[in-house]
Amino acid sequence: MQEISTKPYLLRALYEWCTDNGYTPHIAVRVDNQTRVPRQFVRDNEIVLNISFEATSQLQMGNEWIEFSARFSGKSHKIEVPIANVLAIYARENGQGMAFPVESAGGEAQDSGADAEPADEPSPAAPRAVETSPAAAAEAESATDGPQPDDDGSKGGGRARLKIVK
Repeated sequence: MQEISTKPYLLRALYEWCTDNGYTPHIAVRVDNQTRVPRQFVRDNEIVLNISFEATSQLQMGNEWIEFSARFSGKSHKIEVPIANVLAIYARENGQGMAFPVESAGGEAQDSGADAEPADEPSPAAPRAVETSPAAAAEAESATDGPQPDDDGSKGGGRARLKIVK
């Protein structure tokens, strides 16, 4: 029998820690052909999603997938994220959380309306604790709030910058 990865358990534990402390849990996700998200909010094949109770409906964090419905620009979307594609989970307010190594790529991304295909087998990797600066955490707002300005003030990525804590 193949051993189940610790990653989904760590994601659920950090989600619970965030909600118990009144923080807003966000996940950074690598987008590929297995990931079902609205493509207009994807930057550099990554997206940051607010997975708080208030921002999601029917959130299910299983051992293979994170699934929920969320509104983007007023339109409801079914979101499906393979656990292997989660790059980090953290609290928006203080940046505390955990980053995970990038695993094997599964191809190009598809819109949330497209059918997902079976995943490649992920390679095992160890997680790392991370902390983002308050500015980076604010910049990494959920795509539900629309694109955030880049450092130069232009509209664009709004991509989180994670700092490794050893």
